[in-house]
Amino acid sequence: MIKRRNKYLPILIFSCLLLLYSCNSDVVYTNSVVIPGNKWELMNVPVFEVPVTDTICSNNIIFTIRTGSSYPYRNIYLFVTTSSPDGKNITDTLQYNLADEKGEWYGKGFGDIHELNLPYKSNVYFPLKGTYQFKIQHGMRIEDLNGVYDFGLRVAKISK
Repeated sequence: MIKRRNKYLPILIFSCLLLLYSCNSDVVYTNSVVIPGNKWELMNVPVFEVPVTDTICSNNIIFTIRTGSSYPYRNIYLFVTTSSPDGKNITDTLQYNLADEKGEWYGKGFGDIHELNLPYKSNVYFPLKGTYQFKIQHGMRIEDLNGVYDFGLRVAKISK
């Protein structure tokens, strides 16, 4: 007896796996703000409004920054103010290294653009349902920070 192989079976299996993976996304929120003229001005404070409906699962909060070779420093300071739905605010001062001592950029890049994920908080439980607001201001000693293309925020559930 000769077995006939279905030529569509690999395509069917791949499609099912892709469908299962895409339906089980752990990303709660993702957004980015384009920095006008690639110059992050001190008064340009990106605001991200994250709707939270799940108060049981823990989350990771990650920033993404895209810089160019005209970025003059190897680090960045950020002031992050988080507002909860009940009006309480918490402000954090953060410092991230974007490049090593030799000027080699961390993260991935292509051409002039370098993208780096910056972990902000991990294993976070949001205690209240509602909209949480994240305001991010650069905390460098100059007012206009050249070479920043965009800045983003991502909240992702931690898979169990």
